[in-house]
Amino acid sequence: PSGAPVPLRATAWFDCEIVRHFDIEADHEVYIGCIHHAGRNAVIPNATTSTVIKKRVTQTPKTKAEGARLATRNKSRPRRAHYCLRALQTLVTIERVTQSTHIHSHQNVNPSNRFGWDYRALSKQFPTLPFAITDAHSHVNGARACKILREAMDLYGIGSIWSMTYLEQVPVVREELGDRLRLIAVPDFASKDRKHSLGAGFLERIEKYHELGSRLCKIWAAPRSVEFAIEAGDATMFQLDAPLRVAAMELANSLGMSLMVHIADPDTWFQTRYSDAARYGTKSAQYLPLERLLDRFTSPWLAAHMGGWPEDLHFLAGILDRHPNLFLDTSATKWMLREISKHPQGAMETFLERFRGRILFGSDIVTTDEHMSAGDAKSEMAAKASRPEDAFDLYASRYWALRTMWESDFDGESPIADPDLAMVDPQRFTALDAPRLRGQNLRPNLLKSLYVDAAANFVSAGKKFEDSRTANTSGHTRPTHS
Repeated sequence: PSGAPVPLRATAWFDCEIVRHFDIEADHEVYIGCIHHAGRNAVIPNATTSTVIKKRVTQTPKTKAEGARLATRNKSRPRRAHYCLRALQTLVTIERVTQSTHIHSHQNVNPSNRFGWDYRALSKQFPTLPFAITDAHSHVNGARACKILREAMDLYGIGSIWSMTYLEQVPVVREELGDRLRLIAVPDFASKDRKHSLGAGFLERIEKYHELGSRLCKIWAAPRSVEFAIEAGDATMFQLDAPLRVAAMELANSLGMSLMVHIADPDTWFQTRYSDAARYGTKSAQYLPLERLLDRFTSPWLAAHMGGWPEDLHFLAGILDRHPNLFLDTSATKWMLREISKHPQGAMETFLERFRGRILFGSDIVTTDEHMSAGDAKSEMAAKASRPEDAFDLYASRYWALRTMWESDFDGESPIADPDLAMVDPQRFTALDAPRLRGQNLRPNLLKSLYVDAAANFVSAGKKFEDSRTANTSGHTRPTHS
């Protein structure tokens, strides 16, 4: 495919890029290559074979020293050929395992593992990093599910995880994860009383999360929150700058807590689910109240899912430039794979370099014990797995895909089905199709910033804000919220 010649006598070939060379004291050298393509020659013409052999046989040394070198080289040739063949077999096997495979039937296809890969085995192909990765965005619940997540975390080098764990689930999750868990305060989304759960009820829970050690409060303002507001009788009730939301921000900041926000949603949703702009607003309109609030509340802010607009790096650069207290996380795996892979090669690396220390790694993994068994799932997320094996694939696939995107030059279909493709173009795609996953192959210093340093920066900025609030409110009574 690259245009490099392939000898006809070769039984097999691989097209690779040399990425490292070791000059060792021996009769051979070691080259490390990145495989791009591989294949076999179907026919080996006898005439060509004879010609090649004849040329090798007729090599005649002109000096005694050259003859000794030639003899040494010829003696080592069978051993080299053996090692090269073994290396080729291994590399072709790896390529076969990780190259996209056409799915002939969608029956019994696992949406988190479309090709039937072994995510435990694939985890061993990643290098051991000199630091542990911080996953700054997840939703961890369920004692049994948490055990499976912990295995995936251990396999893929995740040291700590920030989680929107339900308040009632905190004890069992902490028992499993210990100090690897960092809590994010969230409303009771399971409540039927939306007005209470996102209003006064949320204020009560913020206090309780704070007592449990949480220093980050999530403000969920996805466009679909208007559906909850309409059910509650006021379409404006849950807008980002509505009084209920502002009260939660004020309370969190008074406690020294930083803020996380879910703003907007994928472009694919605005093309389909949110096409009624009169009801949901345009995508750009979602950010008008956010920018006002970023100025009003000076605590660190973490905007989830690349700030809700990974499709537009220029827009993100603008809002980051205007608001130095804003950080982003890279969570929502399917969304990130689909959209980041579309950017021109090098664009994401340039963006991460420009805002180094402000972009945090995140997965958006959701765990629940409902993933452990078949039955009537209570939610779309609960329906994503129905046995422990599928739950492991669900969790591990996110870490495999994200690390592959950030660390490698992989270029192929994602192993994770992305229903957004069919939502936008149902004639071309099904719910089990997947987009292109193109690796960004980030430099080690950018990986470290993304994986661990940016999270540490956010925590440090939050601690400074908390200390300043403590100093400012010393001797004063903090206002209560009814």
